[in-house]
Amino acid sequence: MRIAIAQVNLHVGNFAHNYRCIISSLENARSKGADLVVFPELSVCGYPPGDMLLSGSFIDRCLSLVGDIAQHCRGIAAIVGSPSRNSGRGGKSLFNSAFLLEEGRISQVYHKGLLPTYDVFNEYRYFEPAVQFSPVRFRGHTISLTICEDIWNIGANGLYPFSPPDIINKFNPELMINISASPFAWNHLPGRMMVLSENAKRFGVPLFSCNLAGGQTDLLFDGTSAVFNPNGKIIGSLKSFEEDIQVFDTSEINNSSSFLEMPGEPGEEVKHRLIMDALVMGVRDYFKKSGLKKAVIGLSGGIDSAVCLVIAALALGRENVWAILMPGPYSSDHSVEDAAALANKLGVAYEIIPVSDTVNSFGESLGPYFENTEPGIAEENIQARVRAVFLMALSNKFGHVLLNTSNKSEAAVGYTTLYGDMCGALSVLGDVYKTDVYGLARLINNEDEIIPRNTIQKPPSAELRPGQKDSDSLPDYGQLDAILFSFLEKQMDAEEIVKAGHDRNLVNRVIGMVSNSEHKRRQSPPILRVSQKCLGVGRMMPLEADYRSFLDNGKS
Repeated sequence: MRIAIAQVNLHVGNFAHNYRCIISSLENARSKGADLVVFPELSVCGYPPGDMLLSGSFIDRCLSLVGDIAQHCRGIAAIVGSPSRNSGRGGKSLFNSAFLLEEGRISQVYHKGLLPTYDVFNEYRYFEPAVQFSPVRFRGHTISLTICEDIWNIGANGLYPFSPPDIINKFNPELMINISASPFAWNHLPGRMMVLSENAKRFGVPLFSCNLAGGQTDLLFDGTSAVFNPNGKIIGSLKSFEEDIQVFDTSEINNSSSFLEMPGEPGEEVKHRLIMDALVMGVRDYFKKSGLKKAVIGLSGGIDSAVCLVIAALALGRENVWAILMPGPYSSDHSVEDAAALANKLGVAYEIIPVSDTVNSFGESLGPYFENTEPGIAEENIQARVRAVFLMALSNKFGHVLLNTSNKSEAAVGYTTLYGDMCGALSVLGDVYKTDVYGLARLINNEDEIIPRNTIQKPPSAELRPGQKDSDSLPDYGQLDAILFSFLEKQMDAEEIVKAGHDRNLVNRVIGMVSNSEHKRRQSPPILRVSQKCLGVGRMMPLEADYRSFLDNGKS
């Protein structure tokens, strides 16, 4: 049997696009002699559909499209993902389902049994988990068909009381197919591949994984679909961060002597390449799927906006990016020069709009109220907000969408200004620590100096007061990011982080800053997710909580 894996880039709710994408892939696979084409999870409607699933007409469209696709499945079969209605008496009204389509009809349906509710997932909000499982049968073959999470309940740390593949295995399936929408994180692929490999080895059958590719607002999907032999060896893998289709002959899998290497924990260079590819894809798809074309960026001469400009130019084309340089009262000459040099190097149009006079006018208007007070954060934030007003005015006037340039380190500890540098329709670097922003800059400059050397080497500064440096307000970024990674990604508490070798006072200070800034992050733009714990949709914290229990009590 020849099985095609169709790794496609879908668009939530865009049924016409998804239909064209599926039919095109189906015909491509037919031309390659495939018997069966496998598509990702919820491929008919796109993933994640969210509360669109609560609309009856939306579900009607999904099921109607499944029937339309089935009409093209003559002489070739397909497995597509779609919500389906629960006809039972109790439970949620929908299942997350996989449909086997052949000879112009729906042949069999499989319902997902394990519904994740952690991090970015909330599937139990919409779907009823299946409790009965059996294989699908196709042209005399018995197939263990599963959907994403169904195969993840392995080992001693499983989250669920049962594993659907264990139940299906009683029917002695000849192979496994898993359709999924597994989001990208820079360190997630080794774990995903390990789970797939373990399932293939455990059941002693070939395993075909079809994963979604593309960006859907903040969630990014890398694809990297793969095929494993019964020994858990990778026989083939599809491209990452783009659409791809490949056909595999099941009769050749067991006999293949050519294996791909299992991915390990990525080193720094690979990590930054993965993040860069994901961010470029994310920006490109956000604009394309939103019907947008042009972006505007506030270019300061600093490292964050420089990296954002490069990403935007790669994603959208240099002709669709507009850089705005806004020197203020404390901007250095070299910052303006560095910003202009970068724009010229990329061939991006830019304007220089000084904001000092506007900032001074605010000072004059507020002077009577600020009298007899020391200049401080309020005055500094005026500058950030004036720049945001200029950027938003240009965005409104000319239809250029503002990209936010704040990084994860700053957003985590609140080193950002509400309605100032936090403005934007999409946060490009909001899930990238400052130390990794420098890594992206080095990657960009690997073959040629794109970002000016001075931008990378100078001490980071918001330039909102004379001689200001980030280090005046924040710990060294190396220390800060290490503590943040332990607290956010590893979910270690303060005592554990102190025991790992960090200064107690510094740990308490950083965690306090994170906790006190939750109200700012709640008002942030969507963040392109590239880690396993993004400060966006995957982290749900109360605004008014007493966070003192997070702090180290000094007894460690």
